[in-house]
Amino acid sequence: MRNINILAATSILLCCMGLSANAQVGNVYIHDPSTIVKCDGKYYTFGTGSGGLMSEDGWTWTDGAVRTGGGVAPDVIKIGDRYLVGYSSNYPGTRGYTKGDVITVWTKTLDPNSPDFGYSEQNLVAWAGADDDCWAIDQAFLLDPTTGRLWMSYGTYFGAIRIVELDPKTGTRMPGNEPVDIAIDCEATALMYHNGWYYLLGTHGTCCDGANSTYNIVCGRSRSVTGPYLDNMGRDMLEGGGKMVLSAGNRATGPGHFGLYVEDEGCEKMSYHWEADFERGGRSVLAISSLLWKNDWPVAADPFKEGTYEIESERRGYSLELAVDFVRMNAGMRAFGIRADEPVKPLENQKLEEVISGWPTGEIDLRAGDYMFRPHQRWTVTAVPDKGGYLGAPYYKITIEGTNRALAATADAELVTVPEYTGADEQLWRIEQLVDGTFRIMAKSVPGQDGEYVIVSTGDSTVALGKYDFNSDNSKWNFRDR
Repeated sequence: MRNINILAATSILLCCMGLSANAQVGNVYIHDPSTIVKCDGKYYTFGTGSGGLMSEDGWTWTDGAVRTGGGVAPDVIKIGDRYLVGYSSNYPGTRGYTKGDVITVWTKTLDPNSPDFGYSEQNLVAWAGADDDCWAIDQAFLLDPTTGRLWMSYGTYFGAIRIVELDPKTGTRMPGNEPVDIAIDCEATALMYHNGWYYLLGTHGTCCDGANSTYNIVCGRSRSVTGPYLDNMGRDMLEGGGKMVLSAGNRATGPGHFGLYVEDEGCEKMSYHWEADFERGGRSVLAISSLLWKNDWPVAADPFKEGTYEIESERRGYSLELAVDFVRMNAGMRAFGIRADEPVKPLENQKLEEVISGWPTGEIDLRAGDYMFRPHQRWTVTAVPDKGGYLGAPYYKITIEGTNRALAATADAELVTVPEYTGADEQLWRIEQLVDGTFRIMAKSVPGQDGEYVIVSTGDSTVALGKYDFNSDNSKWNFRDR
């Protein structure tokens, strides 16, 4: 909210009712989205105002999430079999303060149609008086995986960011616990833990100005949850430090309100809003990106792009290819001693029409081999958003370049290509970037099989479908544009 006067900022916060997303479909309009959580098979996120969004698959979003209390910038966390929801009260604060109160409430479910749905009485856990150097809004939770203790950060540009301990059983403030200042020059903070470090993510820059908003997400880390939080150059976030995690890109600007969603071991997603998505008229939308880790620093992954690729196994570096005969090119080794002034003519790649007549017309098995720019190693990846999706992306079809021959799963949990793409579930693929930068490629459905299967390299040259294992390079692939 920097560079916007307090009255104007307050007015904007009170009227903001939308959330926004990166490539989602449906109703994705939201501002200040809470961390995404899953409840009874559905995804939920709440925003400034009284409502929020929900999704069956993490790709298509609708209205329907219900939150008590109104107010601004909520957050939600699952603790045990209940959900703790926090939000900041409208101005002035519920107890007469002028800089807000933070409220927590419990519910057994987030599904408003469930008989177990309903919010508990309010708990006042943080507040800020007129003379306080902090605004009590923009709260976020962390349940420490090493101790089981519950922490909450809060605050805005207009003063310090603070952290306070809550009781994970009641959602109330721990008796005698006083807030600790941990940062300045940011707002909409979040906390997370990774590999022995605590991370404070803050939203830096100006908000609530559409395409002119300069929001970006920065972070610092500490060995202690109460700080100090230092960035990659050793600058303390209490002195304005912060390493960039995500800024404007892909015709959208103003990322803010980071939230972590762990899909699986090694497969992490970050949610946030764009202040202005240019493709959606500059409106604020819900966004979801893969989260990568580089030298123990979080990095937002670039969106996966459709295109034609070599699909390379992390196991050995061999490439996914059709199990067809290798066809030599009419370009053997040239003799030594060629004169320097002899004309040089570029060598063309082997063409599909030169080899396809030798391929079987039915199903063709897969293997892995040395990449040689050959047609049987060139895969075109195309989004099929009308077939649904998963958290942050649509399903894709994967075909041999220049053909409609599609990668498919079989009832025996094997991998083949079929002559024609038909849109069947076993021909649809979920492509997710893992925290180390590699990808897993997961079948939407394997006929007659339960559970999730990914493409695995069971041997250097042998490929199949199997269970995902982040700790094995067998499950990991790279998409090479070459």
